[in-house]
Amino acid sequence: MNVAVFGTKPYDRKFLEAAASGTGHLLTFLEPRLSQKTAALAQGHEAVCVFVHDKLSREALQTLHEGGTRFVALRCAGFNNVDLETAKELGIGVARVPAYSPYAVAEHAAGLILSLNRKLHRAYNRAREGNFALEGLLGFDIHGKTVGVVGIGRIGHAFADIMHGFGCRVLVHDAFTTNDEFENVSLEQLLSESDIVSLHCPLTPETFHLINAQSIAQMKPGAMLINTSRGALVDAAAVIEPLRSGHLGALGLDVYEEEDGIFYEDHGGAVWGDDTLMLLMAFPNVLITGHQAFFTREALENIAHTTMDNLSQWENTGTCANCVSSD
Repeated sequence: MNVAVFGTKPYDRKFLEAAASGTGHLLTFLEPRLSQKTAALAQGHEAVCVFVHDKLSREALQTLHEGGTRFVALRCAGFNNVDLETAKELGIGVARVPAYSPYAVAEHAAGLILSLNRKLHRAYNRAREGNFALEGLLGFDIHGKTVGVVGIGRIGHAFADIMHGFGCRVLVHDAFTTNDEFENVSLEQLLSESDIVSLHCPLTPETFHLINAQSIAQMKPGAMLINTSRGALVDAAAVIEPLRSGHLGALGLDVYEEEDGIFYEDHGGAVWGDDTLMLLMAFPNVLITGHQAFFTREALENIAHTTMDNLSQWENTGTCANCVSSD
């Protein structure tokens, strides 16, 4: 298949080219993200390959369809950036990569916890300036603490295992399933009893701004909040005052609701206007990374190979195991 790959970074090209070898798929790498304005670049390509920040709106999908595109290969797990109703109407298949490396994201969440707790990011910068004083770097033993895991899918389960290995009491809440290995509790109990809350659930209408002013008020005073899942799970504006007051003890984010146009790009020396994000970054007890939790060699290899498999299955059968729909 002729495939237009949007939003290409050098690492995308490296892993996708390796996975495409011998498949017969011809990849055209494009730097722009897919949107209504750039969809015409896929003219003549049977498929497009896109990532989390590409916008497949009704208008973009119509342009793709007019240009001959009949398949969208998402190189990510989420698909809330695709108008699935329109895709179905136009006969455009959509497939995702449901699992690439749960350990990558789970381990990154654990890394955020360790860095925030022991102030590793602050200690690193101090030491580079010759300051080895310990004042302001006091942490706590993670062993024996209560960790709440919201969402017990593959990533949530891997994270829960890590925290259990630290000697933590692990509480889990999932709206769709239970897990006999850990304590299944209501969201209210999880928030009120957890020293650390980590989010590992999908973004749905029900989970949009799951963490808001009301739910933060239910959290244990001084608790830590971690989000490596979807940015819009957290109402970012609602965490400002709890951080100021100390009710929210620390915040670790790898995702952000308004990250589109900010994350994955170098803005060094430039003025980029997101007042909430800039304010969050000014807090000493906040650590933000740029949607890199998935970014391991193993994950990129798995993403590339699953994407090629999805393309091959669609080409050969007109469907594939990882297809998603609006049904």
